[in-house]
Amino acid sequence: MNFIKKPVWIVALSTLLWKKVLVCKDRILWVQEETLEELMQWKQRQVDELVKRVAVNEDNLVFTTLTGNKLNSNNFYKVVSNYSQKAGIAKDVSPHTLRHTFATDLYREIKNIRLVQKALGHEDLSTTMIYIHIVDDELEEAMKVSRRSSN
Repeated sequence: MNFIKKPVWIVALSTLLWKKVLVCKDRILWVQEETLEELMQWKQRQVDELVKRVAVNEDNLVFTTLTGNKLNSNNFYKVVSNYSQKAGIAKDVSPHTLRHTFATDLYREIKNIRLVQKALGHEDLSTTMIYIHIVDDELEEAMKVSRRSSN
């Protein structure tokens, strides 16, 4: 099932393939079947809302502005920031925060920095190594707490 005719969003076997034109890197996003269903429902609500606003999503993008235009980085930052505030999160949350959290959680779960590197699309492993340091800092702090409590 394709969301659009152009090769930007392709849905097949519970996978979304996003071609990021500016960087010329493909990204594969593995999602559960339920998430795909939610995305398809979102897409229909988007079409309905744009019709009400007499706006057109000419490129048939999955996420657009309320006028049907492509989201830019500022639009996306505002969306993430607004939803984090609505969720009661006090700190500033950005799209990069979400990416960083995903990578850190993935590393904690699988303990394989090469797979995290691949998931993030980093060419250089040193770019991905920051996530190991975060987890190591947490281990160091836990060890300090453990030593204090044993004394």
